[in-house]
Amino acid sequence: MKVQTLAVVVHPDRPAAAEVAGRLEDLAGRRGLRVVAVGEGGPPAGDVVVAIGGDGTVLRAARTALHADLPLLGINVGRKGFLADIEPGRLEDAVEVLASGSWHESRRMTIEAVVNDRDPVTGINDVVIEKVLTQRLISMEVSIDGERFINYYADGLILATPTGSTAYNLSAGGPLVGPEVEALVLSPVAPHSLFSKSLVLRPETEVLCTVVQDRSAGVSVDGHDLGTVGPGDEIRVRRGPGTVRFLEISGRSFAQRVKEKFHLSEDLRFYGST
Repeated sequence: MKVQTLAVVVHPDRPAAAEVAGRLEDLAGRRGLRVVAVGEGGPPAGDVVVAIGGDGTVLRAARTALHADLPLLGINVGRKGFLADIEPGRLEDAVEVLASGSWHESRRMTIEAVVNDRDPVTGINDVVIEKVLTQRLISMEVSIDGERFINYYADGLILATPTGSTAYNLSAGGPLVGPEVEALVLSPVAPHSLFSKSLVLRPETEVLCTVVQDRSAGVSVDGHDLGTVGPGDEIRVRRGPGTVRFLEISGRSFAQRVKEKFHLSEDLRFYGST
């Protein structure tokens, strides 16, 4: 693919992100590439979308890339940065690869939520249904592909893509799933029941969550608030339309990323061993 213009999304309140953006513009200019900023709500005027910031910035840029069907490169200027492939120290290498057009694309599935009969909302990471009152748990009846499963009595429910398995799903004790795997991951948050395990479901699964009892719940997609639902309201979750085309330049495998982000040592020993 011949790249001429990089459409850049920069974290607005992080000086380090602005500094990296300046370096990117300088390096890209030397290779004959143009850098333009992505305007709010407007389509990107470029060939590749580049996100500079943490995972939140990458998610924002991913929605832009998804709608325009453009490849996306994340440059990490955050903390863990699971969604970003490149650290600032590899910026020059990244520009060389972008200029040459030789890269690997990791296509990631999306997720979609429909609250009652409203318009569907697409996400890259997850759909979260959780309590809005601190002292009151929610009760959700869950059906899978039209078959009633169980009622969850918990702080919340997370339905995540493999890409989103490293986000809230991980914090709630859910499994880490390789991002190119296609699946839906259902994880309860602090469940008050004997069954507390996550479920890994086929990507075409449709999960219907119905609020029961008199306790409202908040619904969000990738952290964006969709409002509050009450008894009888339904949240239908399924695979979203399209895929996000993440660029992978670093050559790091998913296992390597996990080791780096969690600072896993090569010489870990079994507990109790000498």
